[in-house]
Amino acid sequence: MRIGPHSIDPKVVLAPMAGVTDKPFRVLCKRLGAGLCVSEMTTSDPRFWNTAKSRHRMDHDGEPDPISVQIAGTVPRVMADAARHNVDNGAQIIDINMGCPAKKVCNAWAGSALMREPALVADILEAVVGAVDVPVTLKIRTGWAADHRNALQIARIAEAAGIAALAVHGRTRDQQYRGVAEYDTIAEVKATLSIPVMANGDVDSPRKAREVLDYTGCDAVLVGRAAQGRPWIFREIAHYLATGETLPEPTLAEVRDLLLGHLEHLHEFYGEVSGVRIARKHLGWYAKDRPENAAFRAVVNRADSAEAQLRLTRDYFDALVAGVAPELPAAA
Repeated sequence: MRIGPHSIDPKVVLAPMAGVTDKPFRVLCKRLGAGLCVSEMTTSDPRFWNTAKSRHRMDHDGEPDPISVQIAGTVPRVMADAARHNVDNGAQIIDINMGCPAKKVCNAWAGSALMREPALVADILEAVVGAVDVPVTLKIRTGWAADHRNALQIARIAEAAGIAALAVHGRTRDQQYRGVAEYDTIAEVKATLSIPVMANGDVDSPRKAREVLDYTGCDAVLVGRAAQGRPWIFREIAHYLATGETLPEPTLAEVRDLLLGHLEHLHEFYGEVSGVRIARKHLGWYAKDRPENAAFRAVVNRADSAEAQLRLTRDYFDALVAGVAPELPAAA
């Protein structure tokens, strides 16, 4: 699959997730086999571009190519300015968010709420595509509600506006992340469009990735929540798509080393205080399938320094590697 001049190989993509797909996580997922990693949603409102959160979200120094940055907003001119600003800061692909179902986004008529306004969608897409010399992609849902699935209408508007590739999440906005993804709408979109189409929703294993690609005919799949605490899913999917064979799970020692490296990058990227806080959710995801998960989280969440967080995590996984029950102290 190609997005403009960029070859996306393998055809498995890290979906944008607010609070998750920051630079440390994108770099890790790219290293572990993702063909493309899309940034967290960045605001189109220039009043917030100099906040600490926005500066981190727009930091792409040292990030592997291609760099895809997602923007969100409702005003075509403002979205065009945001696209130019992000390209000036290193973006090689601009992704437009019309798929986020969060209330605080939809209440501002951004994200998936825009699917109720096809004329405005066309104005935004045309403004952004015309503003930058890099490819522009779009993320949508199947529609606003179960009785209002208009993904095909929006997809046709996108192709006509010059969108380079389209990602479709197999749920409507009112489903949020509940229920199961449906792929018939995605398959219909793919069959109609000539640009690359990517399928999103419930891709949580190599076999599921193969099934979704075969069923929809799509050019790639997006992986979102299934990558939380399991970034090696990208190499597993890539290997299965290439060979039909299943890779073994990573060893506990490899998981330990990947996690410690991830923690160190978070501490470095955000600074110790914020890095330690942000790392806690990743620690929970990495350990979620272990029987000691609750106890581990209770202890490690009290670590208030990078050194303590790294030491507790290392000791926990060292014990697992050695085949003994981890000793979890009462306090960090």
